[in-house]
Amino acid sequence: MSNDDTSDLVAINLRDAPEDDDGAVMSAMPHGNALGMKLHWSKDGASKLSIPWDERFVGDPETGVLHGGMMTVLLDTACGSAIMSWPQKIRATATLDLRIDYMRPATKGKTVFARAECYRMTRSVGFARAVAYHTNTDDPIATATGTFIIERPKEDAK
Repeated sequence: MSNDDTSDLVAINLRDAPEDDDGAVMSAMPHGNALGMKLHWSKDGASKLSIPWDERFVGDPETGVLHGGMMTVLLDTACGSAIMSWPQKIRATATLDLRIDYMRPATKGKTVFARAECYRMTRSVGFARAVAYHTNTDDPIATATGTFIIERPKEDAK
């Protein structure tokens, strides 16, 4: 990453798009590109991402339900995006702890969305929560809470 005010990750995550935007594939992140993950928006400590249903990522061939690992990567990346979009500059972040509660299987053939928010930030740790859903956050597939170590730009780290 560069030493300027914004890193590649910040540039990926600072995206002020309308909520109905189709999103941009997160091609700068290898896992995002491989999964077809889209960033719909990420600003002021909140984000919205999605992954399309894809037969390659089915966990149960009989039902066509996506593997739980897909929810994990979506929720983790959504939380990380929310942390990265915090109004004060963040240079990088890494997951310290992530808890996921699975409530129901994702529906075969449907895109899964995730909304996340950073609800607390200290000098070196950010706290986020997220929900994965199809059409309504009130009908969650899974929820997550996580803690993330953060790296601030050198001039802000003091």
